[in-house]
Amino acid sequence: MYVPHMADSIARLYEQVIAARNADPSVSRTARLLRAGRAKMAKKLAEEAVEVVIDTMNGERDAVVRESADLLYNLTVLWVAAGVRPQAVWDEMARRERLFGIAEKLPKKLQHEAAQSSRRKVVLLESRRTRKRR
Repeated sequence: MYVPHMADSIARLYEQVIAARNADPSVSRTARLLRAGRAKMAKKLAEEAVEVVIDTMNGERDAVVRESADLLYNLTVLWVAAGVRPQAVWDEMARRERLFGIAEKLPKKLQHEAAQSSRRKVVLLESRRTRKRR
């Protein structure tokens, strides 16, 4: 079921994340995350995505819903850090819908061509070595 206010919810969340940039990081998780840098934000987003996958594979519907909300929150925080407004994403989705239909992903050939024209820089996320306990 389509929820017409979903884009509005994301837009409100986006504005609240922007407002939290100047908040006290000791009381605002969002301010703390924004100050931690893009690598930390990307790591949190990836963690939430993995949790959604795990819960999906385990058939835990309610957990998928909760973790999906966390995933959207962390995606929105990353958008703020990257200077991406939600409307830019909605515009891209509308463009793809016009070209390929709403339920289709951008074809691999076009993804490859786009990647060749915009050559992305590969950024290593912080990695931590864990020592084996004996």
